[in-house]
Amino acid sequence: MANRILDSIESPDALKLLTDDELAILAEEIREEILRTTSETGGHVASSLGAVEIILAVHSLIDSPKDRFLFDVGHQSYAHMLLTGRRDEFKTLRQYKGLSGFPKPSSNPHDVHPSGHASDSLSVACGIARARDLSGSDQKVVALIGDASLAGGMAFEALNDIGQAQTPMVIILNDNEMAISRNVGAMARHLGAIRVSSNYRKSRDGIQERLESFGNAGKALVKMGKTAKESVKQLILPDSMLFESLGIICTPPIDGHNIPALKHAIEDAFAANAPVLVHVITKKGKGYEPAEQNPSKFHGVGSYDLATGQSKKKSSGALTYTQAFTKALQHEAEVDDSVVVVTAAMTDGTGLAQFADTHPERFFDVGIAEEHAVAMASGLAMGGKKPVVALYSTFMQRALDQLIINTALPQANVVFAIDRAGLVGDDGPTHHGVFDLVYARMVPHVRILAPSNEPELASALHTALALDGPILVRYPRGEAPGMDMPAEPELFEEGVSKEVRAGSDVAILAFGRMVNYALDAAELLNEQGISARVVDMRWVKPIDKDAIRMAADTKLVVTIEDGVIIGGACEAVHEVLGEEGLKVDTLSLGLPDEFIEQGKVDLLFADLGLDAQGIARQIQEKLS
Repeated sequence: MANRILDSIESPDALKLLTDDELAILAEEIREEILRTTSETGGHVASSLGAVEIILAVHSLIDSPKDRFLFDVGHQSYAHMLLTGRRDEFKTLRQYKGLSGFPKPSSNPHDVHPSGHASDSLSVACGIARARDLSGSDQKVVALIGDASLAGGMAFEALNDIGQAQTPMVIILNDNEMAISRNVGAMARHLGAIRVSSNYRKSRDGIQERLESFGNAGKALVKMGKTAKESVKQLILPDSMLFESLGIICTPPIDGHNIPALKHAIEDAFAANAPVLVHVITKKGKGYEPAEQNPSKFHGVGSYDLATGQSKKKSSGALTYTQAFTKALQHEAEVDDSVVVVTAAMTDGTGLAQFADTHPERFFDVGIAEEHAVAMASGLAMGGKKPVVALYSTFMQRALDQLIINTALPQANVVFAIDRAGLVGDDGPTHHGVFDLVYARMVPHVRILAPSNEPELASALHTALALDGPILVRYPRGEAPGMDMPAEPELFEEGVSKEVRAGSDVAILAFGRMVNYALDAAELLNEQGISARVVDMRWVKPIDKDAIRMAADTKLVVTIEDGVIIGGACEAVHEVLGEEGLKVDTLSLGLPDEFIEQGKVDLLFADLGLDAQGIARQIQEKLS
């Protein structure tokens, strides 16, 4: 590590003093630093390795933070962090009280927006560019977006607006053919066609030269942003028409690991004074063979052995909740051929690879398009199928309108498998799934199940598929308690809970994985002479009113959930207590009205008083 160029970089301004050869050396030093750190902390490895040269090229040409460089999903931003004053802090990446794994404007002026969800950067960049134009400044605006994110509906909306308004900005399309899983859909095929078109560059350059030879009239035609919809262009540049027809200049594909080529293309884009899309081809996982060979695995990983790429984590042997869902889904699909599955670029993350292999004709990955996924599922239900929509909780937020209008209003038989519910840990506030109970509970006809372990998850899915109407089954990330999967799942009675520990002093009504923390807390309370009943509530909606009435016979009713308290499951319990006129002391435990930072879930729960010790302590304090 002696005499590294990286150690001399305190801000991106320093890049302007480096030659292209020195920038290439710096790129390799940055990759080494990313690998050294993420092998200990985990992180989004493959995408960040692939974007190093793009980030170096942009920062060598702009004046950040005056000029604005936006990321679409911060997965790609590790090189940016290392160049913007966070080199020494980088070793704390994604750690509790450490460096966020995503851009965070509140902590660094070079970070423009908290980019944790896909397809939003172009809209934000468009707003910044319009504010610049209104102010009359010469600020440069650059947005880096991946090919999977570009297929998202919000990105198309932004492209349409940017093109028709001719808002000057630079869009860098990082085309690596990958999201979390391999890209799917027409956009992926279109970009693939451009990549393999050997005559694209020759055709475009030759046409421009011929037009310019005609003098001013010909040069006017080359103002591509202003002539994009002309029929002649549709005939002579068919491969570029997807972007050109929107009024956006599109470059031929450029090697995304060639710094001089990148800089020339970006400089030309700045000079165009129009919206320009710079199409860049990169290798996801560039420079690290395990990530190049298996980019899906290295999209987001825990700590790993740097020599082999193998995970350092020692499994307890228990299934994760996602693996339990996979097994339960396979069982349901084998006994009922009307079960179909929909996901949005999360085949691997939601544990659907096995289903996709065994039932390819019943599996639909629609790409980064949660709204489409949910609305399409309603159509599948109308066609007599039983769709299971598997999404992360944080991404399901994007399809709230479709949940309301397309599924709840017609009472479509759609099951939502909501993975990563509650706190997810290292990815922080953009990925915590803490709002699903609130937005789902408010919608008429929607029912919600929150299973607490593996057999409960299997039975919850079985119950959801057996009932009519939209039902959410929410479950967390990480290892489940280690209970055996049932040979045959139970069919739950709707709105009925399950007492899992008897007690007379305190009634703890727990939802989802918090049941396990409640049981441990009850043991600690028992040592203090406090008898605690623990109820696995199972259903968030409809809530078990009988269980709440029984709980009111104790000295204290405690509710525990791993979502925000405002509007969540705890409020559902309080609503029943109020409606029934039941006077009893209560204690509501859940997430406060603030965004929770990154960190291991057990550390976050301890910090929030939601681990066993914290729960027991707060109950003791309330009783006293």
